[in-house]
Amino acid sequence: MQTDSIAATATAYTAAWNSGSAEAVASFYAETGGIVINRGTPWEGRAGVQAMAEGFFADLPDLNLTCDGVRIAGEHVAFLWTFTGHHAETRNPVRIAGWEEWDMDADGKVIASRGWFDAEDYARQVAG
Repeated sequence: MQTDSIAATATAYTAAWNSGSAEAVASFYAETGGIVINRGTPWEGRAGVQAMAEGFFADLPDLNLTCDGVRIAGEHVAFLWTFTGHHAETRNPVRIAGWEEWDMDADGKVIASRGWFDAEDYARQVAG
């Protein structure tokens, strides 16, 4: 993978999250790709990734994602991010940093993502 194409993918992926479109987020994944967050239940295929993104958008309707950096090692990419927003039910402000580890295919699509963030800190912020 070329560094410039990965950087472009990271920029476009960030924009997809900021568009509020779960379908746009899922479009960055291969048809059979998927994501696991904090070693939880896998979200498989584009439909699964779309459902995952829909859950985040439901919880944080004003979610804003910032790309904090990208690290590349062959076809493995670390996408570092911070998201902010307000929780839909409590209206509490939320600010969480994390990352996704992507394995990419030859077409530049994510075939496997492992996402990480501090779930306990997220729960504390939501609860206020």
